Amino acid sequence: MFAWLSENIGTIIICLVLIAVVALIIILQIKRKKQGKSSCGCGCSNCAMHDKCHTK
Repeated sequence: MFAWLSENIGTIIICLVLIAVVALIIILQIKRKKQGKSSCGCGCSNCAMHDKCHTK
């Protein structure tokens, strides 16, 4: 068990970092959605999905 861990510690660390980054991105997107901000960053006046993003 310890031999496998020591052989794969680099891969394990990289996977944990990637999981943390993805989780942070998802959390920030959820916060932005709750605040009513758009994820695209452009004007939505001509967007076909305007009613789906900005329900009021």
